[in-house]
Amino acid sequence: MRQYHDLLKSILAHGHRHQDRTGVGTISHFGYQTRFHLREGFPIVTTKRVPFRWIAEESFWFLSGSTDENELRARGVDIWKEWADEEHTRKFGRAAGDLGPIYGYLWRSFGGHYPQKDGVDQIARLLREIETNPNSRRLIVSGWDPRVCDAVDLPPCHTLFQFKIENEKILHCQLYQRSADAFLGVPFNISSYALLTHMVAHVCELEAGEFIYTLGDYHIYQNHLEQVEELLSREPLDLPRLEIVDEEKLLRGLEGLLRMKYENLNLVGYKSHGKIEAPVAV
Repeated sequence: MRQYHDLLKSILAHGHRHQDRTGVGTISHFGYQTRFHLREGFPIVTTKRVPFRWIAEESFWFLSGSTDENELRARGVDIWKEWADEEHTRKFGRAAGDLGPIYGYLWRSFGGHYPQKDGVDQIARLLREIETNPNSRRLIVSGWDPRVCDAVDLPPCHTLFQFKIENEKILHCQLYQRSADAFLGVPFNISSYALLTHMVAHVCELEAGEFIYTLGDYHIYQNHLEQVEELLSREPLDLPRLEIVDEEKLLRGLEGLLRMKYENLNLVGYKSHGKIEAPVAV
């Protein structure tokens, strides 16, 4: 996936050193866009191993509306653990595991009074608009609510995504991401929204088209520079393709999207170079 290599090279070529909230420090640049043609292969990094099941399980967790890290951990995925311990949650008067109004809540109950689910279900609204008004320019889900963005330890980084339907059959998606950890986070973000585009297209009986990835502050942490150099020394491999297994065509509409499981996904032909370890900046 050469687009990812180009993104990393852009930071190294144009970025500047910055201090950040974690104290680690970054090399960062502002403003970037790249595109992935989903019919040409599923965009997942091949120059290091990326755990596709974790990406899928996190996506299902977001879509469920859950903000309980224990539920994600029960699926064998611990990528939110650093922000879910008592030290981090008690600052907001919440129990360990309760991450507050993050993605799942904002997607499924935007503007609600957390933890009550009394806000706008943006995913339900999105699918209803796709079905009833496919030419709409309002197929938008927002992950940024300024009323609660400071009420969580890690406010949403991928803040808004919009869909567009072309020729009544092809579904495109564009994401705006305010902050992007280029080595650890971005590979997850690319594949997560490519997967979401495929899933929404499937349950709406459309074809997945392009995923457009737009970034605000995209950065490499200072303690990831050696890992980035190692990754860039590797040659990208061919992309796999994604199949959604739904022989009886039961996965349709909102109910179908929420019923989707990892067993319904088949990433065919994913080959990669080995894993590259790197510390998470908390």
